[in-house]
Parts: sequence; structure tokens; C-alpha cells
Amino acid sequence: MADLPPQKRMDVPGLPRFALYFLGIVFFIWSCNGANLSLPDLIEGIPNMGRVLGEMSPPDFSRISFVSKSMLVTFQMALVGTVFGVFFSFFLAILATRSQTPSPILYYMARFVISFCRSVPDLVWAIFFVASVGLGTFAGTLTIMVDTIGFCGRFFAEAMEEVDDGPQEALSTMGAGRMSIIQSAVVPSAMPSFVNSSLFALEKAVRSSVVLGLVGAGGIGIELKVAMDLFQYQQAGTIILSIFVLVLCVEQLSSAIRRKIM
Repeated sequence: MADLPPQKRMDVPGLPRFALYFLGIVFFIWSCNGANLSLPDLIEGIPNMGRVLGEMSPPDFSRISFVSKSMLVTFQMALVGTVFGVFFSFFLAILATRSQTPSPILYYMARFVISFCRSVPDLVWAIFFVASVGLGTFAGTLTIMVDTIGFCGRFFAEAMEEVDDGPQEALSTMGAGRMSIIQSAVVPSAMPSFVNSSLFALEKAVRSSVVLGLVGAGGIGIELKVAMDLFQYQQAGTIILSIFVLVLCVEQLSSAIRRKIM
């Protein structure tokens, strides 16, 4: 049996790379100090966490009907915002796909819109829309829609970029137009990725819609904030338990749909 070649040892980094590694470690340690990490404070706070959890038990189900209605509104807000966001993401993604866009200018404009929607945090969008259209679920729905455009627009464009060129070239040779090629070759090949990204966007929207209520953008979040501010921890426990059930149900439904289509 021939001798196996010796395994290559890890390359010793040169001085510039070593300096970058060293600076990265120093910056991380400095960031830990900036984040005010404190083990004594954590140890001191653990009993308080246990106290709050103890005061949440048992949950108060006296307002479960009202909490259920708020949870339904939260899901409706997430669903509507996701559907509209996916709809607009599809057309933006076509413009943001280098091989499908009709113009380089439209390509960069679409990429900029998608990147801008993705880079601005959803809470900032929520504050903006609350100031624009007022308190309530409409502001939350607009926030989720814009956030979904940033999320799905990127993945839709990448999915269309990765589609096999063969069927597109064949249709182009036969004289098919751009929209016919997209409809007959690009979209069917990228559809599993579209559905997968859309379902993940819905899961993300359900979790985000809970937080948006904290800034007045509708949903169950405002109820949770009021319960915590008034030290009604048992009612807060009911709301947190309801949020957990909603998120779990949406994730299980999303996983079942993905298993069905993949």
C-alpha cells in the first residue's frame, strides 16, 4: 500500500494577516466592554428573572377571548403584509436580475430599493409609518410589506440568477419575448425557491408583528407592553404563551407546506 502523502499543516499567516487577526480580536474585546457585559450583574439578575417568571404563573386566562382576537389581528396583519410584499418583490426581483432586467439603470434602481428596504430595521419603518398614517394595524401592515420586499426581493433575484440558461436560450432562439421566457422558463424553475422564501418571510412577519405593537403599529405587542408596565405579570404570561402558540403553529404549517412542495 502506497504511503499516503503527509497532511498539509495549517499555513502560518503572514504579518499583514496576523495583524488583521490581532486587530479583530482586540476590537471584539473592546466591543465586549462597550456592550457592558457583566457576569456579576447577570448572576445578580437571575433571581429577578425567576421572580418575574414566578409571578407569571399561573397565567391569567380571564381575558383569553380578547387576547385571542388580538392574536388573530396580529396574524392577519402579518399575512396581508407578507402577501403584498411578496407580490411587489416578484416584479422588483425581475428588474434586479441581471439576465432579465430590460435596462442596467432599472437593475441598479431595483437593487437599491431592495437593499434600502432590507437595511432599515423594521422598528424604524414602523415608527415612520405610525407617524405617517397613524397608530394601528395599517402602519404595521405597511411595515411588514416593506420588510418583506427587502427580504424576498433579494432571494427572488438570486433564485432567478441561478436558473439554468438552457431553456431560456432555446425559447429565445424560437423567437420568444422576454416576458414569455420569464413566464415559461425562469419562474417555473425558480418557483420552489420563491415558495420557500415566501414561507420564511411569513414566519418572520409573524414574529415581527408582535414587536411592532410596542411602537403603536398594531398587534398583540401593545397588550404585552401594557401588561408589563402595569405589573400584570399573569396576564403577560398568557400573552407570551399565546404568542408562542401562534408562532409555533405558523412554523409547523410552513414546514408542512415546504415538505409538500419540495
